[in-house]
Amino acid sequence: MSTAAAELRLVVLGRDVAGRRSAVCSILGLQDSEQGAETPAIQESSKHRGEAAGRQVEVVSSGSWFGSGCDPEERRRNISSFISRSSPGPHAFLLCLSLNQPSEGEAVALQVLDQLLGSSAIRTRTFILFSHTEELQEDETLEEYLLTWRKDLLQLVEKCGERYHTLERGERAVEELMEKVEQVVSSESGEKHFSCDLYREAEERVRRRQEEMVKQRKGDEEITEEDMLSVRDEAERSAGDLELDVDHLFPSEVSPDPPSFLWGLWEKLIGWVRWLPTVVRREALLGALVRLFVGGPVGGMVGATVGSVATEVGRRRTQKTK
Repeated sequence: MSTAAAELRLVVLGRDVAGRRSAVCSILGLQDSEQGAETPAIQESSKHRGEAAGRQVEVVSSGSWFGSGCDPEERRRNISSFISRSSPGPHAFLLCLSLNQPSEGEAVALQVLDQLLGSSAIRTRTFILFSHTEELQEDETLEEYLLTWRKDLLQLVEKCGERYHTLERGERAVEELMEKVEQVVSSESGEKHFSCDLYREAEERVRRRQEEMVKQRKGDEEITEEDMLSVRDEAERSAGDLELDVDHLFPSEVSPDPPSFLWGLWEKLIGWVRWLPTVVRREALLGALVRLFVGGPVGGMVGATVGSVATEVGRRRTQKTK
């Protein structure tokens, strides 16, 4: 018995509901109203089917499970849900991250996925999907921005095998993302989609539930492919809890999000950085930013390093204009 699958299955992850919604809408060409009534109060995983750049795709948007405001039970349930909804396994994970946010929460998320799904899920299948690219200067590329200003984001990209993208690059952005995902799929030997013990367990649960539901509806009649497809989504939603033990994967001493005061300060300082007229002044402020959020000698060292890179980039730009 088999079930038909879309050409590509994508899992969209992120702490921000609006960011996940925007990614799904961009990939499938939807309006917000077409994606469903997902609100900050209702953040369960959802699945959307459609066409992206001429390819049939399934996009699973995960409920929130990292960052502030996630209680342990909600976190466990949402992780279990996105795994069941994307079984037998996705072709790629898309971790949404704004350029104007600190990255501690996403660093924790990658660690959790590494522990649950294995390091290959991060190393071979995960993309960082950047938003809020208005942070870039007019003549500044995303690559330059990461290298000069956000070494913390660059470290996340390196953990994901140097895979990153933004859907804010114009009309071809979705097509380019699909091409990158297909390159990942074609480079993997064996199964085209990602697989691990947890996904195999989820798929077995879904298939059993699927069979039970079809038999309840059809009695002893033959189970057709069409019948199986008609109840697949419902089976994924009702397959049951994977009984994950994830509490120990989220260290209590590390807060994924900064306190609200620091968050507000971060946003204000980032805004100031954008309009400061000289590279020297931007360098000094950026070093302060890094030291503020990293702290201690490590923060000072990182801040100094980032600042020196900013100075060098500015010097080279000045030389080019002479």
